[in-house]
Amino acid sequence: MACLRGYLRGVTLTIPDPSLVLLIGPSGAGKSTFAARHFEPTEIISSDALRAMLTNDPSDQDASAEAFRVLSMLANGRLKRRLLTVIDATNLRVGSRKQFRQLAARYGIPTVAVAFDLPAEVFAVHNRQRPDRAVDAEVLADQTERMRDAMADLPTEDYNALFVLRDTAAGTTVAVDRVSRPRLASSVVPTKRRPAPSQRTLEQ
Repeated sequence: MACLRGYLRGVTLTIPDPSLVLLIGPSGAGKSTFAARHFEPTEIISSDALRAMLTNDPSDQDASAEAFRVLSMLANGRLKRRLLTVIDATNLRVGSRKQFRQLAARYGIPTVAVAFDLPAEVFAVHNRQRPDRAVDAEVLADQTERMRDAMADLPTEDYNALFVLRDTAAGTTVAVDRVSRPRLASSVVPTKRRPAPSQRTLEQ
């Protein structure tokens, strides 16, 4: 597992293609900017976009349960077809991340995590600058607290690569290198445990 600590200009994130890419961070972290810069629109499944389709309001948290049911169905369909899939959501819950990893593993697809570990005030400022999809301050405060928990849990979770970005320019100063993976003989991952992945750490 590759782990990028800090944020270095000119760094290239190597991402297998196909893979499941989980973007992790509170509202205002820059996940959508990053996704739009580095991936095709058809590759990105956005919880905000699905809430907007359901309610005309991307910040309507009351529609989240329905939005995530649709999100899971779309992710399953793409991964089944061995297509790179980016989940643009907060992905702050341990259980949700585990379900996504299990879904990808069902089809022999690796999972890559990209975490946006920024200061809380950055999330707040960016959130206020999004009048079309800003979340309530209480919701953002809860997301920020859960981000701290996620940062403690992510290194212990089973990802093929974990990248931690700690710069507000995440959407514009990093490059993504997509590396094609050969099709496996079987779409089902063997049940035996893999050897522990190596970890690469780059300090700012």
